[in-house]
Amino acid sequence: MREAQDTEARDTEARDTEARDTEARDTEARDTEARDAGGTGPAGPAGTPVPSAADADPEVTGYGRVFAVREFRAVFAAHALSLLGLVVSEIALSVLVYDLTGSPLLSSLTFALGFLPYLVGGTLLAGVADRFPARRVLVVCDLLCAGCVAVMVTPGAPTAVLLAMRCALAVVSPVFQGTRTATLADVLGDGDLFVLGRSLLRIVSQSALLAGFAAGGLLLTVVTPRHALVVTVCTFLASAALLRLGTRRRPARARQSGALVRDSLRGTRLVLADRRVRALLLLFWVPPMFAVAPEALAAPYADGLGAGPAGLGLLMCALPVGTIAGELYAGARLRPATRTRLALPLVCVTLLPYLGYALRPGLGWSLVLLLLAGAGSAYTLGLDQWFVRAVPEELRGRAMTLNTAGLMTVQGLGMALAGVTAEFAGVRAAVAGAGALGTVCCVLLVVEARRAESARVRSADREVARSTDEGVAARAKEAGIPVGPGPATERRDGADHDVTGR
Repeated sequence: MREAQDTEARDTEARDTEARDTEARDTEARDTEARDAGGTGPAGPAGTPVPSAADADPEVTGYGRVFAVREFRAVFAAHALSLLGLVVSEIALSVLVYDLTGSPLLSSLTFALGFLPYLVGGTLLAGVADRFPARRVLVVCDLLCAGCVAVMVTPGAPTAVLLAMRCALAVVSPVFQGTRTATLADVLGDGDLFVLGRSLLRIVSQSALLAGFAAGGLLLTVVTPRHALVVTVCTFLASAALLRLGTRRRPARARQSGALVRDSLRGTRLVLADRRVRALLLLFWVPPMFAVAPEALAAPYADGLGAGPAGLGLLMCALPVGTIAGELYAGARLRPATRTRLALPLVCVTLLPYLGYALRPGLGWSLVLLLLAGAGSAYTLGLDQWFVRAVPEELRGRAMTLNTAGLMTVQGLGMALAGVTAEFAGVRAAVAGAGALGTVCCVLLVVEARRAESARVRSADREVARSTDEGVAARAKEAGIPVGPGPATERRDGADHDVTGR
């Protein structure tokens, strides 16, 4: 009788233990789902702020709470200054090279060199972003950029030196941008504040294109190109000062020994080896590769419309204006969970307006199509949330650097492909074709992203079930209770049978 009571007590204890483990697993799953819907995870390592209540509240929207973080204000101001100076330098350098050589090819090459070396810096130097303290990397990059532009200012600098310094700027840029993006996660956490902070920096980038080209053009009416480059030197120095004085020192994310290039390439392989991260990177890269087609072909398209310089300016501005409007609306008016739900559908439709070019629209309707396409790029707010959480912290700097380098590289490639296509098929056909082919590619990528996420969830469920089975078995063994295969084990064995056929 006593033995039966002891056995019943042990059975009851085992059932209670299993019930507690099941409840813990369900709670963990709910927490994971809540974080994926746009909430915030637990505080990160030293230096990572605990997200505020506003960040965790799915009803709170708007950019105001991002500016409440003092460090972000410094990063934001530094980004605006350096980017404005960089845009001015591109215009001034292009004019300077043309004045020295009289060659349209070399003048246009100054813009092309802003894209091509990104791949070199983003792959071979990406390890810098994780193996050194972030603030030091950002300040040194700004100082290097200021030094490169200072060489351009030197009287008598030959054209080859000017182009070499332009290449150096493009090599340093992805390291700087990747490190800054990873630093945002340290400053703002990896929740909705990070998403809004990234959005604000993109809005500044688009605005700088509009304001910088205008400011650069006006500046060149009163000073020489070399003197205009002095403005860029000053903006880089001011950015370095803001980052040095306005942000806290944080330790390096990963202490790596050995050659920098080997470490950088290893980090790239690790990032690309993850199926989910790889799908997200392609979602960042592929839509912009097709989206640049109208900008690359704006001059011949405006000429075909007879729109003149004013029409060309409007065509160049429409896509950035649409992008700014879309990001502002999504960030200020939509809840985090809504932005997350809309991300993948927006990816699928963002290039569809380009199909309207096949109908031979006039200037007005062309501007409407470009505005709509630009507004669709608000999908990036959802991708930012998934990407920062999908990448391990020790690889975060290298992953962000790779993302930046890939984005700039594919945009340069997209511009070149659009020009080649227009040479044979015409401008309208090239833009419409970019919309059709790009939409197909985006839909395929969305399918792959969903499959990658489903595979990740199944793998996580199996791991939780395995851990639960092992925990129950260990406790039962301690209590002296024989335990056979549990439900989770049976499900796992059944799944293996379905795959292997044995």
